[in-house]
Amino acid sequence: MALMSEPVTSLQDDTRKQLGAFLRARRESLDPQRLGLPRSGRRRTPGLRREEVAMLADVGVTWYTWLEQGRDVNPSSAVMAAIAKALQCTPTEARHLFVLSGLPPGEAPQAVCCEGISEGTRRLLDTLMPKPASIQKPNFDIVAWNDSFGHLMGVDFNAIPPEDRNCIYLFLTHPAWRARLGKRDDVLPIFVSYFRAAMAEHRGDPLWEAKLARFFAVSEEFKTLWHQRNDVRGVENQLKLFTHPELGDFHLQQMYWYSAPRNGLRLLVYLAVDEAGEKAMAWLAEQGKEVFCEGLSGNQRVT
Repeated sequence: MALMSEPVTSLQDDTRKQLGAFLRARRESLDPQRLGLPRSGRRRTPGLRREEVAMLADVGVTWYTWLEQGRDVNPSSAVMAAIAKALQCTPTEARHLFVLSGLPPGEAPQAVCCEGISEGTRRLLDTLMPKPASIQKPNFDIVAWNDSFGHLMGVDFNAIPPEDRNCIYLFLTHPAWRARLGKRDDVLPIFVSYFRAAMAEHRGDPLWEAKLARFFAVSEEFKTLWHQRNDVRGVENQLKLFTHPELGDFHLQQMYWYSAPRNGLRLLVYLAVDEAGEKAMAWLAEQGKEVFCEGLSGNQRVT
């Protein structure tokens, strides 16, 4: 029996070590100032201290230290949810924590549902085809889109976790998205100025602070620009340069509409303004036909 239980024990030990490593990585990725924690002495390591995580999660420092060290402490779902919140985990990361902790992943904190997108709004997006269109929040979260927008940006939104569907986050983390935004060095500084202006009304809002912390965690360049510059810029209608592997460089007119005063959601549509743009629209129309034909052949079309 001892020989049979040894692999099980080894697997449990390895899982606990993975949990500890993940907790430590999340802790070290956070900026204590962004979480409102005071400067207190010289920090030997980046991110939060263990005692700070324990304080934010309302757990004992020794117990949290044991958890991070991979000891067998059997955390409850409520405690792991508090730790996930303290570490600013996304729903995907929280689910990962629960799996490594041996807890039911269905009990992990779920994504906050976005404002309801009506059936009429979805029909509007499809009616705009082949013009790329999307519905976005003030924080640049993408809450709805049509097929052309996905083809234009080179991404499958249905394969991207909801918490990652953000224009800035995708630029920082998704190579195809970043490559489509033209050969310009000023894209990231512009995004920083956009987000600074948009966040001015939401200082201290946990959701906005968590969004900014995610940008910092995946891009040291974004973090540096945020701290070094104070430029602000509002989103505006303008010509936007795209670079496509088949179509080359082309410009589209970027147009914004707002659904209602102070609603927060905005409709973004791209329009052709020249021959290169019309060629891009024709290519997008062909992609839409291919998707529709796949649907007719038995595959489900997802919009």
